[in-house]
Amino acid sequence: MSDTAIEESPASQGGKKISKVSDIVIRLAGNSQDGIQSIGGFLARLAGRSEQEVMTFMTIPSTISGGPSIFQVRIGSGEVLSAGDDADVLVAFYQHSYENHLNSLREGGLLVYDSDHVTPKEEHRSKFHHIPIPISSMTVEAIGGSGKDKGKNIYTLGLITKMFDLNRDKLVQLISERLKSKGEDVFNTAVTAFEAGFSNALENVVETFELVHSSGKSLSEQVVMTGNEALAYGLIAAGVRFGAGYPITPWSDIMELLRKELPKYGGKFIQCEDEIAAVSMALGASFAGRVSVTGSSGPGISLKTEAIGWGVMAEMPLVVVDVQRGGPSTGLPTNVEQSDLNIAIYGGHGDSPRVVLAPANVEDAFYTAIEAVQIATKYNVPVFILTDQSIATRIEAFEEPDLETICQDLTPDLTPVDSYKPYDLEAPNGTTPRRAPGTRILDGKYPIATGLEHDEMGHPSGAPAMHKKMVAKRRNKLRQLASEIKTPEVYGGDSGDALIVGWGSTMGPIREATDRARSKGLKFSALHIKHINPLPEGLESAFENFKHVFVVELNDEGPYGYGQFASLLRARYANPKIQSICKTDGLTYKVKEIVSLVQERIQKNG
Repeated sequence: MSDTAIEESPASQGGKKISKVSDIVIRLAGNSQDGIQSIGGFLARLAGRSEQEVMTFMTIPSTISGGPSIFQVRIGSGEVLSAGDDADVLVAFYQHSYENHLNSLREGGLLVYDSDHVTPKEEHRSKFHHIPIPISSMTVEAIGGSGKDKGKNIYTLGLITKMFDLNRDKLVQLISERLKSKGEDVFNTAVTAFEAGFSNALENVVETFELVHSSGKSLSEQVVMTGNEALAYGLIAAGVRFGAGYPITPWSDIMELLRKELPKYGGKFIQCEDEIAAVSMALGASFAGRVSVTGSSGPGISLKTEAIGWGVMAEMPLVVVDVQRGGPSTGLPTNVEQSDLNIAIYGGHGDSPRVVLAPANVEDAFYTAIEAVQIATKYNVPVFILTDQSIATRIEAFEEPDLETICQDLTPDLTPVDSYKPYDLEAPNGTTPRRAPGTRILDGKYPIATGLEHDEMGHPSGAPAMHKKMVAKRRNKLRQLASEIKTPEVYGGDSGDALIVGWGSTMGPIREATDRARSKGLKFSALHIKHINPLPEGLESAFENFKHVFVVELNDEGPYGYGQFASLLRARYANPKIQSICKTDGLTYKVKEIVSLVQERIQKNG
């Protein structure tokens, strides 16, 4: 099927060939109001409960009225690093779905289309295996002839279940978990549509497929969720019990989950009147003794920057989540981009150092949230988590975390102390553990916090010597952190023709591109960098043994031909080998796209 799939000797049943495959890519194309995402979500969660790897990709319109949408799901028994390049199966609900996405279907792939709405072109019939099914009219017939085809997404789910010999009972259970709360009638209608699709004779199908299962995994070892869900649950596991935010796509899912879940653990999330109020309220909670979270996407982060500067000056532990989207301004609110790196690192007045982390995938989003809280707590500094729309919305399965060892309690310690300097210049690593207001200080000298420059007790001070010392103190905390971060390992060979460097959500496609290139004899390797600011020590040595170093990222090359992260690395290491490969089409990188672009750039550079 796809590059990593294996096909065993096919069996046959009822005149149809049954092929066993280890990897399948299914693209669903229609309109957002048709529930395209629901089909993909059910398939992805089924894979996670069936001891398989899964990764998804989706596009949704930014308009309230909806519009064209896709959901691509890749299911495999081996390691799945990307949502796949070319689809093995395209399900097209409308003529525009057929025409716009046929080029995403591999030659010889299966084109399943709603014959009520799609008329294929003759020149395509020899290139793809066409499977016409009147999905809309058969859905109406199945659910009672109401004249509406609402439910055709679930009918299609039944078709796919039959076509790939998926676990019918588990899918019905998933439908129950998702829809039972909406009422018995809604659930019964959905099951009726599903069973009708599953019962379709598939007369036009000459081949069905059986997904082989991976070995060595226990069903109980996997959890399945989106990146936004993983990040939110990671924050809860890390001990965050207060958050404040304002709705904006694609951050809002994190806010809504925390609003629902935090009260279960004695916490609270407040939806504020605007972004400035949200970050200010979160900082207030941090001052009161709790590491708090706020978040947004690019436009909202801009509004938060002044208050974040106060957090740097007052040395407040704070987690700031930035779910990046296409920009600037309102930009592309439902498309992926990695263009907030500069504002995350430099978006502040004065010298305002902060930590910036970028998770690579859904699982990493969970653990990055925990790491961000730990860093914020240890160093009393704002910590940015730079995720993006791709990670936020896609679904992955990963090993269930050991919550008994991960979860931590950040309840403020109110034990009396003899004396306390919140900004002690002699403190180890430049950081004094925070004391919540109300902690008894036996010498009677209660500290304060302020946005003004201050002395060791927090009292305002404009003395030049004191300002110099405090600026160095705030800067040196990040230098100390850099010395503690583990240097990332090169993926592939330690030397060769090209080192492909990535950050954030590009990790999976870059590693798969590296594997594909190396299988063809190309000397490519990969390096993924999660700690963006400060950078880990020792990175420069990784660049030395490669002829070319390409930073692959989802932002613009800028006036000098370098993307945002490439510019950072060139400034840090003054290495002319560091070049950029960028794109700004609002879509994730395909594996073949990375391989091709790197090869083209090598030929161009000579």
